[in-house]
Parts: sequence; structure tokens; C-alpha cells
Amino acid sequence: MTAKQFYDWQTSGGTDDVMRLVGVLERVDVAWCVIGGIAVNHWAEQPMVTQDVDIVVAVDAVERAVSLLEGAGFRAERFAWSINFKGRSAVNIQLSTEDFYRDYPTRAVAADVHGILMRVASLEDTIRGKIKAWSEPERRQSKKIKDLADIARLVETHPRLWADLPAELRDQIRKPD
Repeated sequence: MTAKQFYDWQTSGGTDDVMRLVGVLERVDVAWCVIGGIAVNHWAEQPMVTQDVDIVVAVDAVERAVSLLEGAGFRAERFAWSINFKGRSAVNIQLSTEDFYRDYPTRAVAADVHGILMRVASLEDTIRGKIKAWSEPERRQSKKIKDLADIARLVETHPRLWADLPAELRDQIRKPD
């Protein structure tokens, strides 16, 4: 079974939704990238399946991206800090509209994640985003624990990142050898 087939199996056909998302954004040359767990999967040694696809697009392209994705069959729902999309699968696409992620697309790299070619946030941006998510006081405990695990996975694969962790994270994540 290929990585793409495994991802598709785990997400009830999510490969098609993700490839449609990527195709729409690439065809119209919108600056974008994945963040969150999908980005961690690119940078960490061992990927984990996630049904969430978190993305960010250039600020001036948000409304255009929403229109194009709706035109491609995704249903959009707006929230204070994101626009969420649902396609035909179990994949949940969340377009973050937070200022924190504004410049991420300018530093994105091309990557193959689960057998799907896409743009991924840089390693430094990926860990910054995970630290931000982990430090949000209102975040659900289960999400914070996953964020902590993602940060640990990144540090294990890229030991130099440990030195840049805030003290409260260094107390929870073992320093790599």
C-alpha cells in the first residue's frame, strides 16, 4: 500500500479532496501553504495520519481562494479566525485567517506529504505555529497534548530546535542526545 493509498483509506477518500484543494490553489497561482499537523508530517521522521488540513493563503487572496474552492465543490463555513471547508471525504480543511500566519506562504517549500505534492510551511514556521497552538490557554486539553507530541516529534528529528523552545516546553520535552 502506498502512502497515498493509506492516507486515502484513513480519511475516507481524502486524497481526492486534498488533491483538488492543491490543484485549485496551484492553477490560479495563489501563495499558500499547509501548516499544522500536515506540515509536521513533512518535517518529522515518522508521519501520523490526520484528517485536518490546515492551510494559509496570502492575505490578498483569501476571498479569491474561498470563491475558487466553493466553485470546486467545497462547502465553506466562516468563523472568527478561520474559514473551514468540507468536501466529499472525512478531511476537514481549515484556512486560517490569523495575522500570525500572514507571511508563512512566502517561506513555504515544495513537499511530498502522504504521496501528495503540496506547499508546506518552513520548518521554523511549523514549530512556531505548533508552539503558538500549544500555548493558547483556551485550547482543548486533547489538542494541547497533540501539539506537545508534534513539537516533540519535530525536536527529535531536528535537535537544534530544542534550544529555541520556551522554558515551559523544555521542561516537558527531553533534550535530544
